[in-house]
Amino acid sequence: MDFVGFKGAIPFLEAIRKNNSKEWFEAHRDEYEKVILNPSKAFVVEMGEHLMALEPNVTPEPKINKSLFKMYRDIRRMGANKEPMKSKVGIIIPQNGWSGCRLQKSSFYMHFSPDELFVAVGVRWFNKPMLDAYREYIKSEKRRVELDALLQKMNLLGYSTVEKGYKKYPREFNSGMKSADMSLYKGMATYKILEPRLVEDGELLISTLYKIYEDMLPLQQIVYEISLRVKED
Repeated sequence: MDFVGFKGAIPFLEAIRKNNSKEWFEAHRDEYEKVILNPSKAFVVEMGEHLMALEPNVTPEPKINKSLFKMYRDIRRMGANKEPMKSKVGIIIPQNGWSGCRLQKSSFYMHFSPDELFVAVGVRWFNKPMLDAYREYIKSEKRRVELDALLQKMNLLGYSTVEKGYKKYPREFNSGMKSADMSLYKGMATYKILEPRLVEDGELLISTLYKIYEDMLPLQQIVYEISLRVKED
């Protein structure tokens, strides 16, 4: 199936916001498959083929709970949004397989809603094993300074960095160190927010995201290197 864009997806997501129930969604499942599910699968295949030019070890998998996310929200989690349906579409293409949590993998990610098209690489929020591996990585002054310089370059290119998660320096880091603020991050990702209607044009979406991912590749590769340092329990 060729990817021609997510035509009709934005109005469908707007309709979910107005009719947020499993009953409404199931009554409109055919439309969901036409404007969201099938185009999502086609996007993963085509974007995956393009990404292999940047990183041959990407592992696109056009299935729910792999590169695709469920539309049903897990409302059992404490503090979770209690609306049963999501009004955004998320897609993730990680590097080097699917073992472990997909959100803790160095990945090429995007989601869109009626409000925005969000494009990112890296890991937005580290779990403890990834956080430990990250801090081990930046113990090296050279790597810490290079990462700091890369984030500044990303900002100059118009990309944003996730906010720092801590206010106090963790043990083994202090304000006298070069680029010490790198230790205050609890995740490491860069992102850009675009106009959501871009998703309706398949060719333009692929070319736009490819250029963004190409710019972001150096950070994606660093986060991948960090993931290789995670110590198994």
